[in-house]
Amino acid sequence: MSNQPVQVHPIAGAYLGTTAAKIKKNGKPDLVIIELAPGSRTAATFTTNAFCAAPVTLARRHLAQIAPRALLINAGNANAGTGEQGMKDAQACCTLLAKELGCTAEEVLPFSTGVIGQNLPMEKFAAGIPAALAEMSIDGWNAAGMAIMTTDIVPKMVSRVVNIEGADVTLSGIAKGSGMIHPNMATMLGFAATDAKISQACLQSALQAAVKVSFNRITVDGDTSTNDACTLSATGQADMPEITDEQSPAYQQFVAAVTQMMTELAQMIVRDGEGATKFMSVIVEQAQSEEEALKVAHAVALSPLVKTAFFASDPNWGRILAAVGRAGVENLDLNALEIYLGQYCIVANGGRAASYTEEQGQEVMKQTDIDIRIVLKRGQVNETVWTCDFSYDYVKINAEYRS
Repeated sequence: MSNQPVQVHPIAGAYLGTTAAKIKKNGKPDLVIIELAPGSRTAATFTTNAFCAAPVTLARRHLAQIAPRALLINAGNANAGTGEQGMKDAQACCTLLAKELGCTAEEVLPFSTGVIGQNLPMEKFAAGIPAALAEMSIDGWNAAGMAIMTTDIVPKMVSRVVNIEGADVTLSGIAKGSGMIHPNMATMLGFAATDAKISQACLQSALQAAVKVSFNRITVDGDTSTNDACTLSATGQADMPEITDEQSPAYQQFVAAVTQMMTELAQMIVRDGEGATKFMSVIVEQAQSEEEALKVAHAVALSPLVKTAFFASDPNWGRILAAVGRAGVENLDLNALEIYLGQYCIVANGGRAASYTEEQGQEVMKQTDIDIRIVLKRGQVNETVWTCDFSYDYVKINAEYRS
């Protein structure tokens, strides 16, 4: 993955400002404001972690009350595990920005990422919010994408213009995440915007559909964050009829575009997994149900033994076989299923495939992008989960995270 920022198309009606408020210890930019034009709509998904952070609780509450005018994002401090004071601080941040924008605190959605268990340095927000507002620009996506990073090595940005029923529609998105990635809704943090005209109901449905097959199909280490959140804002400034029907061709085209954008962002997170050297697609085919397919895929993708073997470029197929076997699939026919490493069949008829050689495994393991395909031969459902290997650096990065 390149660490050079991509060209992000501006979204009419969405303005971004970034500053270094010194919330991060390294002094890099860490505070972002996204201001939305009046009439904009925002959809969101949030973490399912029961210990969800104060900003998640407050953002969910505010979004249920009124359409947001602004998003306030900080890196360097998660404001999670901070109890009642954390809620007060999150509310105070919203109030600070609302006063500057001339709106209500409920029209601000707060988001935080960073170290858990530390109170927000409120004096830095008091100075940082005006500084970020002074930098507001329709072209502020690149700076924002870099400011929300924590242990990320590279910023994650996707942007495109698509044609929907004859109208040009722009979509741009940024995300951050590298470790503590096993989302049950989205990624650590993801923010996208579009100029499409679309109803609130259709926007929310589109985001949920996209998240289901993108951010909810990645895992780095099996840890679901306290702060996961993903938003999709529509400013409605494209020259097009409003999308109001989920059965319409326009809606289907919009969902496809959002899904493609979110999938690219999600895969960028896996490729930037802390210390990652390999990108692995775990593909389960011919399962009886989505639940069964994902159960098998996650058993393989989450296995430390599988992940460390891939880091070592060791085609230790027995670890994959063992993970499939412990996935909890009832009445699994071991003689029927097949497992492939890249293009080579490694398991068939209940054991090592007769045609498989160690040289074939080594050939695949030299690659940086590797497919693990498990054919259950039980039904018609196929699912894919994306993951990465575990390297020495993963331990080092997380052991030294707070230092």
